[in-house]
Formats: sequence, C-alpha cells, structure tokens
Amino acid sequence: MSFLRFAARRVAEMAATLLAASFVVFGAMYLAPGSPAGFLLSGRSASPEAVAAIKAQYHLDDPFFVRYLSWLGDVVQGDFGRSITYRTDVSRLLADRLPITLLLVAMALVVVAVIGLLLGCIGAVRGGATDSTILVGTTFAVGTPSFVAAVLLQGLFAVKLGWFPSSGAGDGFGDMLWHLTLPALALALYLIGLLARVTRSAMLEALDSEHVTVARSRGVPERQVVYRHVLRNSLGTILTTGGLIISTLLVCTILVETAFSIGGIGQLLELATTTKDFPTVQAISLIIVALFMTVNLIVDLLLPLVDPRITLGSRSTSV
Repeated sequence: MSFLRFAARRVAEMAATLLAASFVVFGAMYLAPGSPAGFLLSGRSASPEAVAAIKAQYHLDDPFFVRYLSWLGDVVQGDFGRSITYRTDVSRLLADRLPITLLLVAMALVVVAVIGLLLGCIGAVRGGATDSTILVGTTFAVGTPSFVAAVLLQGLFAVKLGWFPSSGAGDGFGDMLWHLTLPALALALYLIGLLARVTRSAMLEALDSEHVTVARSRGVPERQVVYRHVLRNSLGTILTTGGLIISTLLVCTILVETAFSIGGIGQLLELATTTKDFPTVQAISLIIVALFMTVNLIVDLLLPLVDPRITLGSRSTSV
C-alpha cells in the first residue's frame, strides 16, 4: 500500500470515528441527571415563562437529532456554542485556556522523553546494580498516580521549601515555564517509569538478537552497536509507547491542572462537567478525541520510517 493511499484511508477513518464520537459526546451529557436550566436558575423558583425563555435560548426543547445536527453544523464552522457557566463563546474560552494545557503537556512530554529514554538505555546497557536501581526507581514512579505526585511535589517544593509557585499558570512565557515546572513533573512521573521500562525491555531484546552478535564479532565499537543496531531497532516499540504516553498526558492533565489551579482546559472541563455546561464539555471532549486520533495517525505514519520491518497499516514487526 502506498504512503498517500494509506494516509488518505486513515484520514477517512478518522473523520468517520470523529463523527461517531461527536454523536456520543453530544448525547452523553443529556443522559446525565440534572439540566443546564436548573443550573442557570441556581435553585431559585422561576415562572414558567422564565424557564421557557431559558430553554428557548439554548434550544433545550428541540428534538434530540435537531439539536445534534444544528450543533454539528456549527462545530464544522468552528462555532462550539455559548458557555452556560461563563456566558461567553466556548471558542473564546478554548483560545484562552488551550495554550496553557498544550504548554504543560509539551513540558511533561520533554521530561518523559529525556529522562525515560536515558534511564531505559542506561539500565539495558550497563545492567547489574545500575539496572536494579533503575528498576526500583521506575517501579516507584509507575506506582505513583499523577494526582498523588501533584500533592507530594506541591507540599514539598512549593509549600515547605518555597522553591516553586504552588498554583496558577503565571504571566508571560518565562513565568509560565516557572509555574508549570512542578505540574509538568507531577504529570510526567508515572510516564517516565513506563517509558524507561519499555525502552529497557526493547533494548534488551535487541541486544540478544543475532545481528548484534555479528556486529560485535566484527569488531564494531560498542557505542555504534548500541546506537545503530540496538536503539534503532527498538524505536518502533518506543514510538508506539510514545503515542500512548501523549494520550495519557492529555487525560491526566485534568487532575494536575485542578490540583495546581492552572486554569487550562483540564480544569475547565472539570468545572463544566460539575455545572452541566453542555457546550463547553462537548467542545473539550471532542477536541481531546481529535487529538487522540491525530496522535495515532502520526504514530502510524512514522512507524515504517523508523523501522522498515513494519509495513503501512500494521504496528507489528514481521518475523
């Protein structure tokens, strides 16, 4: 299968999946107890005319499929509706908060990639006590959920030592990097352990392969053996795990943002869910689904480039 044909097929599959996801996202909120009208009234009694006006403003009395098709048509044009909680366009809320979340995820991803790959490589190549120490450390990391890491890091480095801010996202790029350091570490801790273990296992398997033995017997320097034959042959597994890591970061950022009061889309989603802010929940959920699928598409397209044994449309190596 040609690259362009495969890419076109995957994009078509993404569009179909996104359409199905949009229906589920839109319908799920209406299955939950409560209503946006009840939130807008804040428990106050209101005349039937006032309730009818609220329902008319948000089209709550329209048939379900009419509301869905109207919402989908607006979404295609970039209009996610108006937030019930904030009384403003959802698109504006996303434009204000999405960059913060993306910066947090990017910082955490860099930390995971650098430390996770380094620990995995060192553990696989050196072995012995070094490998055992790394295994113990990564076991602790994998067993620590993001929200627990957030509380521990916040209590030690922000409250007790005062080295980092305890909340907020900061003003300006430099200040934002400073404020997001602890949240990024909390978000990355579990995934560092995961990537380190995957990298170590993939490299140990490659070290036992026949072509590595042949390269060593020919006198190829150990550094070149590790780089050209071991690490390169492990990239397929590592890249596949990288897609899972990015998806996990997008989900776990909700907990970390809430713990540090960062004000990104994760914290916005948590608040919108509580207040039955239908348009905001639907928009954020759809964006997260779209990001998931985009990450998977990129991984599928990159895998054959980093590992020729993998063919387009397959994530398994041929034996």
